[in-house]
Amino acid sequence: MIATATLTGDDLRIEDVWRVAMDGAPAELSDAARVKMRAARSVVERAAHGTSEHTYGVNTGFGRFVSKSIPDELTNELQLRLLRSHACGVGEPYPDEVVRAAMLLRANTLAKGCSGARIETTELLLDCLNRQLLPRVPSRGSVGASGDLAPLAHLALPLVGEGEAHVDGKRMNGADALASVGLVPVELEAKEGLSLINGTQFMAAFGALGLVRARRLAQAADIACALSLEALQGSRTSFMPQIHALRPLPGQRDSAANVVRLLEGSAINESHRWCDKVQDAYSLRCAPQVHGAARDLLEYAERTVAVELNAATDNPLVLVDEELLVSNGNFHGQPLAFALDTLTMAVAELASISERRTERLVNPSLSGGLPAFLTEDGGLNSGFMLPQYVAASLVSENKVLAHPASVDSIPTSGGHEDHVSMGNASALEAWQALANSEWTLAIELLAAAQGVEFLAPLEPGRGAAAARAFLRTLSPRLVDDRPLAGDIDAVAAAIRSGALVAAVEAEVGELA
Repeated sequence: MIATATLTGDDLRIEDVWRVAMDGAPAELSDAARVKMRAARSVVERAAHGTSEHTYGVNTGFGRFVSKSIPDELTNELQLRLLRSHACGVGEPYPDEVVRAAMLLRANTLAKGCSGARIETTELLLDCLNRQLLPRVPSRGSVGASGDLAPLAHLALPLVGEGEAHVDGKRMNGADALASVGLVPVELEAKEGLSLINGTQFMAAFGALGLVRARRLAQAADIACALSLEALQGSRTSFMPQIHALRPLPGQRDSAANVVRLLEGSAINESHRWCDKVQDAYSLRCAPQVHGAARDLLEYAERTVAVELNAATDNPLVLVDEELLVSNGNFHGQPLAFALDTLTMAVAELASISERRTERLVNPSLSGGLPAFLTEDGGLNSGFMLPQYVAASLVSENKVLAHPASVDSIPTSGGHEDHVSMGNASALEAWQALANSEWTLAIELLAAAQGVEFLAPLEPGRGAAAARAFLRTLSPRLVDDRPLAGDIDAVAAAIRSGALVAAVEAEVGELA
């Protein structure tokens, strides 16, 4: 049984998001969250029905219509119309895991007690999540300021029995979806529609899930580098800790330490200790510097995302102690847009240097004696010729994806919202770059495992040997040509799930 994620609005972690979105852990409100939410709701009720003051989103229109006053008897209708008007996203839907993560994050934001949504509305959102009712959310249409308005509107519509959702893979309208899992629609009250859609939860969902994948990718890059270093009979002197202590960047230090550990006990390395090769190519010798720089970028992105998971990103925000609803700009996605763009840059570089190592493995002019394209019967067989093409294609696509969406802005809402983050585009680019990079590293791992086996009976270091053994459970040695697409997918999935890293760590201990 997977432990339940208990939401307080203050202490949700990236790992918790992964457990709920990927592993199916349930989520619930804490008692402390309920207390905070009741207090915030009281402030909203007084603003909606106890005063004649204009309060944005409670008794006014939205965006450019902020000056339009809404009569008391229409404040609830205003919230429903808000969801309907904003649910105009287009394109293919977000992945299921991203939708689950966004549902969790929106509930956690409401649990913080700064939005003023009712407990029962938030509980319905969590009930949908726990019963595997997933709103169908088109992935295009958010500019990442005023939050992810269009996607979150699609996310919220099934709660009122509208929109579309999937249950057990079946697509149906919101009302039927709720009924199929034993739930009934909620009738929104003052401010609740705005509380459901004003925030950064889709960007943050991509960030949280993407960072788990990126961490594993960074460790897989060190494993791939070690295995390639063995196959290419490279030197481990460039990874000595004394070198990296002289440039004490954390990521560089950790990457080098990983490779040293993975090479421990290597008979291959010992066999050429006294060879006359002076130094290796940059893709080997400078791997800690490149991998490490990527790791440091991911650390920056992780700090930002970790804060965002528990941030109050609604507008207006409820300040309970001051009994105020205050307009603000916490919904603006610029911090996440920057973080997601740097995540893309980091994983793109991990893939870029990986492809260069794959080229060295397959190119007989660079491989130090390995058979051309890692096949013994070249001509009849093409070996690993085409996987390197695939890696080159993926790396080239990543270069386009790494152009930062966060530096763009197109004004919206009649110029009222005159600077936006485009963070949703950053998120979509990061998600694709992660997949491309996982495939690219998978190709290197398969090629390096094949290369090492040409050096038998000499054995690689313990960590590299563990990686090769694990890879052989997913992909037999390539003798005669066969389609490798499934093998590449299987290894990429093992990188993404953490299975590759876990298999290596079982032999050498925890990697940085």
